[in-house]
Amino acid sequence: GAWAESLTLFCYLFSPGGLAVDWVHDKLYWTDSGTSRIEVANLDGAHRKVLLWQNLEKPRAIALHPMEGTIYWTDWGNTPRIEASSMDGSGRRIIADTHLFWPNGLTIDYAGRRMYWVDAKHHVIERANLDGSHRKAVISQGLPHPFAITVFEDSLYWTDWHTKSINSANKFTGKNQEIIRNKLHFPMDIHTLHPQRQPAGKNRCGDNNGGCTHLCLPSGQNYTCACPTGFRKISSHACAQSLDKFLLFARRMDIRRISFDTEDLSDDVIPLADVRSAVALDWDSRDDHVYWTDVSTDTISRAKWDGTGQEVVVDTSLESPAGLAIDWVTNKLYWTDAGTDRIEVANTDGSMRTVLIWENLDRPRDIVVEPMGGYMYWTDWGASPKIERAGMDASGRQVIISSNLTWPNGLAIDYGSQRLYWADAGMKTPSFFIPKYMYWTDWGASPKIERAGMDASGRQVIISSNLTWPNGLAIDYGSQQLYWADAGMKTIEFAGLDGSKRKMCHFCMNSFLIFARRIDVRMVSLDIPYFADVVVPINITMKNTIAIGVDPQEGKVYWSDSTLHRISRANLDGSQHEDIITTGLQTTDGLAVDAIGRKVYWTDTGTNRIEVGNLDGSMRKVLVWQNLDSPRAIVLYHEMGFMYWTDWGENAKLERSGMDGSDRTVLINNNLGWPNGLTVDKASSQLLWADAHTERIEAADLNGANRHTLVSPVQHPYGLTLLDSYIYWTDWQTRSIHRADKGTGSNVILVRSNLPGLMDIQAVDRAQPLGFNKCGLRNGGCSHLCLPRPSGFSCACPTGIQLKGDGKTCDPSPEIYLLFSSRGSIRRISLDTSDHTDVHVPVPELNNVISLDYDSVDGKVYYTDVFLDVIRRADLNGSNMETVIGRGLKTTDGLAVDWVARNLYWTDTGRNTIEASRLDGSCRKVLINNSLDEPRAIAVFPRKGYLFWTDWGHIAKIERANLDGSERKVLINTDLGWPNGLTLDYDTRRIYWVDAHLDRIESADLNGKLRQVLVSHVSHPFALTQQDRWIYWTDWQTKSIQRVDKYSGRNKETVLANVEGLMDIIVVSPQRQTGTNACGVNNGGCTHLCFARASDFVCACPDEPDGWPCSLVPGQVPPAPRATSMSEQSPVLPNTLPTTLRSSTMRTHTSLEEVEGRCSERDARLGLCAHSNEAIPAASGEGLHISYAIGGLLSILLILVVIAALMLYRHKKSKFTDPGMGNLTYSNPSYRTSTQEVKIEAIPKPAMYNQLCYKKEGGPDHNYTKEKIKIVEGICLLSGDDAEWDDLKQLRGSRGGLLRDHVCMKTDTVSIQASSGSLDDTETEQLLQEEQSECSSVHTAATPERRGSLPDTGWKHERKLSSESQV
Repeated sequence: GAWAESLTLFCYLFSPGGLAVDWVHDKLYWTDSGTSRIEVANLDGAHRKVLLWQNLEKPRAIALHPMEGTIYWTDWGNTPRIEASSMDGSGRRIIADTHLFWPNGLTIDYAGRRMYWVDAKHHVIERANLDGSHRKAVISQGLPHPFAITVFEDSLYWTDWHTKSINSANKFTGKNQEIIRNKLHFPMDIHTLHPQRQPAGKNRCGDNNGGCTHLCLPSGQNYTCACPTGFRKISSHACAQSLDKFLLFARRMDIRRISFDTEDLSDDVIPLADVRSAVALDWDSRDDHVYWTDVSTDTISRAKWDGTGQEVVVDTSLESPAGLAIDWVTNKLYWTDAGTDRIEVANTDGSMRTVLIWENLDRPRDIVVEPMGGYMYWTDWGASPKIERAGMDASGRQVIISSNLTWPNGLAIDYGSQRLYWADAGMKTPSFFIPKYMYWTDWGASPKIERAGMDASGRQVIISSNLTWPNGLAIDYGSQQLYWADAGMKTIEFAGLDGSKRKMCHFCMNSFLIFARRIDVRMVSLDIPYFADVVVPINITMKNTIAIGVDPQEGKVYWSDSTLHRISRANLDGSQHEDIITTGLQTTDGLAVDAIGRKVYWTDTGTNRIEVGNLDGSMRKVLVWQNLDSPRAIVLYHEMGFMYWTDWGENAKLERSGMDGSDRTVLINNNLGWPNGLTVDKASSQLLWADAHTERIEAADLNGANRHTLVSPVQHPYGLTLLDSYIYWTDWQTRSIHRADKGTGSNVILVRSNLPGLMDIQAVDRAQPLGFNKCGLRNGGCSHLCLPRPSGFSCACPTGIQLKGDGKTCDPSPEIYLLFSSRGSIRRISLDTSDHTDVHVPVPELNNVISLDYDSVDGKVYYTDVFLDVIRRADLNGSNMETVIGRGLKTTDGLAVDWVARNLYWTDTGRNTIEASRLDGSCRKVLINNSLDEPRAIAVFPRKGYLFWTDWGHIAKIERANLDGSERKVLINTDLGWPNGLTLDYDTRRIYWVDAHLDRIESADLNGKLRQVLVSHVSHPFALTQQDRWIYWTDWQTKSIQRVDKYSGRNKETVLANVEGLMDIIVVSPQRQTGTNACGVNNGGCTHLCFARASDFVCACPDEPDGWPCSLVPGQVPPAPRATSMSEQSPVLPNTLPTTLRSSTMRTHTSLEEVEGRCSERDARLGLCAHSNEAIPAASGEGLHISYAIGGLLSILLILVVIAALMLYRHKKSKFTDPGMGNLTYSNPSYRTSTQEVKIEAIPKPAMYNQLCYKKEGGPDHNYTKEKIKIVEGICLLSGDDAEWDDLKQLRGSRGGLLRDHVCMKTDTVSIQASSGSLDDTETEQLLQEEQSECSSVHTAATPERRGSLPDTGWKHERKLSSESQV
């Protein structure tokens, strides 16, 4: 049988030695020698209760007798014994306590009413009656170390640690000993599983749990209601729902509680996760939370008293949080940190964190608070041990105890007697200390704050003006200040204790540093006299945050994450997080916010681009894309219209251009290594940068002149910023933030240390006014982007969109552009502009997109996803994504849209079919399903009525048929390898294809004639398209999109480089999808499918009836079909055919006899039989209102045409050169092909061939045929696994011939390591981590032989002519 899923019922068990199930009452009992307890719970672990805890030492084995309601157990402590009690713990009694030493196993013989046990020290198995009488040794020899025992029928079975075996013997005599199983490693407990071992018994608790709210436990012939550990009974059947009084304590690895509501005082572990070294504890009774610190994980966490709702409250900038205190009045959390020597405070949820005390602390340990008095107390066990007190805002600090202290640890306040207690680990004695007004808020009709003496005397109103809803209240007696929160005013204010000197608290930092630390963003306030970093509480997971920028106007922080490949923003308080750029990013090293012009600029080392967009990410534009190697830091000078950036590529340099990308110039290109950080000093008109290779921070004027060194050496500077008179920088080596004077570089100090993963840093002063916006009002008159430049501003358009002649307005969208797929994305490259940069089409849920096509009528892109096996479509803005075909697909490699007839065509390599449907996926029909091996690319020519496709199977070929699949013809089947891509030039009426085997691009006319090689040396082309005078193609090896002149094959250019997973490519152009045919008007009068052909058109019905009457005659709508038999209503589908039939034909045809049996002869002749799937040709001029007289004449003409077509068909068939191929037409409804398979020679198989659909046999020649490689290539198409490419490399290396060096690799992008914990000394090891390549280039010797092979199916092979000379 199957094993049930494992489930943890109990945690925090120390040494559970015995376990027993009460199968009658559904209870679980166990012993724990570590806690010296016997416990019970329901079988699901609920309502756990300590049953027995007194006078237990080392309880081990336990056995139950549910029928009698009794527990038996062994105890091998100092006084070994066997005991029994009722199953509710009452009636406890000793069964045996003499001549026992290590009583381990225990079992009950229910039929014989005896118990058996083993003693490992005395090497004996004994038995006795259930009351302990008639005790007798059963086996006293040959028992080295028995551990557990069980009984079944007349035999005993036990385990032995010494012999590592399971043994058996007769239970009466001890004879007939035998070994059941040996060579076991420490065999432990043992049981026999049989209904006899769990006989039926009376359930004393009945069906309603005895009326008990929690536990119902048997007691003799009755039962007792019991409560979980620590909960008191409030009636004979009910338990309290919560604890009133309890003690909390930490034991490093767990946190426990002892209830004072019950007599047993048993400790109960609070079920918490990942408690490693809990030290400090406190309790908040308002929301029933327990708070604790963990000095191993350096966190402060909280959870409900029952362990639920566990969460980390503070997890940053903690080193050894040793003390913790809850201010239950104002919901504040105070803690001490002996590692950072700080006392800090935050809200109980960890927000609004601030440092209270950081000076003159040596080893702060415990902390307690007195919210009513407004004091906090703490111990310090450093070099001068002391106990101190301060106001709860750190004011009025004073030492209250400094003598006779050694290691003052714990602190406690008796609020009733106003005494302070502490424990001294050195003195080993506890001590205590003794410490006048009470204050309250009143938010009634006249809101006010009052005070009175502790005895209620001297009551007076101290504040009564400008109050709405005064809520929280706190007193700092040290500073003699009163604090309160006003919910109506949304303020926190403070005043003297008499209400004087009233002021308001300010929570927003005006001047601060903000920096990225890979996994978080932090701030250091410059408004206060100390440096303390706080985490910006953004509620997301950051992976590799690098660049950072701030918009001081809106108070937002922007950052880039090079692992998540996105740019995001949030408010400085962590709220309102949103991703603004999510596509087209690789390694965004630099980021700058133009707070004046409301733009964001960034550099991308992976794409080698500098881009700009609005602050919400819209209107994104590539500004600089040429001659960039590794751009990193970027800064803006809006008032001057300049942007500056560093480039740390092979030729490191510092450049400048207008903020619109114009007037680009190199400022500095000598004596640079790794120029990382960059900042502009606008006050002194200087440019400053940090170089991690030269270990210097340098400066120059804004033109690059007057260069000089400010700070040297610096170990490994990365981010650099400036504010007022100081420069600040982050250093990878020291893991610190440093500061120096900006003019001289002197007075270097450490701002913050111990910060691994430091990246970019920015200094912000929100009080500084923003400069003048060059674009002024109305966006400078620009319709889209207004970008500053030194001479003013310029209007610009999003990437790929042209600016109109007025210089201000942009076109709504590009007119001519490329669409291409790259597995997980669909992108666009405008051909209207010269930059040729790609823009992601934001289509959701892309997994492994292969083929594409576009419908210019509805403006939708169609694509196949072979991971989901679907065909989908969406608008070019990514909206309205819908699944067109969602079932019955295996590997859809090719896709084509008939924009005239509104049909969709696709090839399926997995099913070896070519299918068609309407553009919405309805009326699906298989057109061709025989003599197809590996169909891939597909293209349509609606004006001519032609359908073209490539087949890169055993015999590679390019074929053509009418759009209904008729008149199929092989155009080219010689000198082909892997014909991947296919496209049509509708103007010159030529077909173009790429051959990834022969590494070339070729063309021919529509009949396969006038063939010519356009490009003879390409790496690994996959798809191609044509526009104007250019042929564009995607290349797997070079990971690029390239183009050549379609007439000469010259002027080869790289359009886009460094793109992973390139697949299909198409052109969208107004001149591309033109022309019409007979199906273009009213669907040709067809009810379902209309297919144009070379000289006419046909109507056709879907393979699966859709419930609507289908007519094969244009303009004729048949009546609804009458009721038919079940067999007639369910046409046979290709996938339901037997395998032998499916190998020869995938079509179902309706014979004349079947037609006659279902409908009249006239209906059959007119095509009104709704179940016929065959198309009947119609003259192209036929319409909806033809008279019957003309119809009769046309019927006679139609008969003559059919006869002529039949004669022509027989004539062409006799001339067909390929015996394995036939022309498929609709004139012969019973047509079948004779499919012949080819026997292959035995060859060895690589490991990846286990994924293929047929078995490869091994042979002695160790060669691989081209066919194998083509199949592997197909698998590479479906998989991103690099290991599969290794097999392809192996195959290609052994094949030779015309196969040249084809490489499929992942882009060698430059990316920053995602790990923040291991930073090496050199820039290369820190920043350059190359990814593995998909395939490797293999140089092979040329050989003229190319062989193809198919699986050995037993069919005879008739060899086809494979070369031009053989033909």
